[in-house]
Amino acid sequence: MARSDGVLLEVRDLDVAYGQVRALQSVSLRVAEAHIVALIGSNGAGKTTLLRAISGVLRPRGGAIEFAGRGVARLGMHEIVRRGIVHVPEGRGIFTRMTVLENLAMGAFARHERAAVASDLARVFALFPILERRRTQLGGTLSGGEQQMLALGRAVMARPRLLMLDEPSLGLAPLVVREIFTVIPRLRAEGVTILLVEQNARMALACADEAYVLQTGRMVLSGTAAELLASPEVQRAYLD
Repeated sequence: MARSDGVLLEVRDLDVAYGQVRALQSVSLRVAEAHIVALIGSNGAGKTTLLRAISGVLRPRGGAIEFAGRGVARLGMHEIVRRGIVHVPEGRGIFTRMTVLENLAMGAFARHERAAVASDLARVFALFPILERRRTQLGGTLSGGEQQMLALGRAVMARPRLLMLDEPSLGLAPLVVREIFTVIPRLRAEGVTILLVEQNARMALACADEAYVLQTGRMVLSGTAAELLASPEVQRAYLD
């Protein structure tokens, strides 16, 4: 369960390094349950590093990561997924030699309730009808937009409580981007909490509840998405 204050994820004073290079320095953020929180910043600011630390890909040097009131910073990746944290990485990471159905089944690898899995498959096909039409097609033969939909659908099959999306619009046509950004609020309406890293800051802030700005490994601004949209500093750096 989330804490009594409604916070599902809390990161406190997180330090992450690649060798001697400090990628994150005393980074803190909070994500309330059933909210969309956007994380914006320039390339190299540390956004992907933060998601990788939360999902267990990277081991922090210091600080704490709490999910639903329990520490997860020392858990393995599979255990973190079982707790309900699912990460859709930049580049999608689909299995190119598996079919669409096989990719979606991999999202439910830790689940055993057949009826619920079947229900979630129908839910994915309702969100992305093109995937149902491509169900027997190999993942590697899909368009970039279809692969992004498949990566999102595979994440939904894991029944996430927290869904972390890293640059979901990267390299996609505007029409596909609009479709992806229509699905994100629909997932939030179904109770999924979302932490969104996105190069298109205006689009990210338009769909988010709260937002943070990361700059060279440090959090430099935070507030409601509306406050950051109206911030002259954010407008100059990320919205012009």
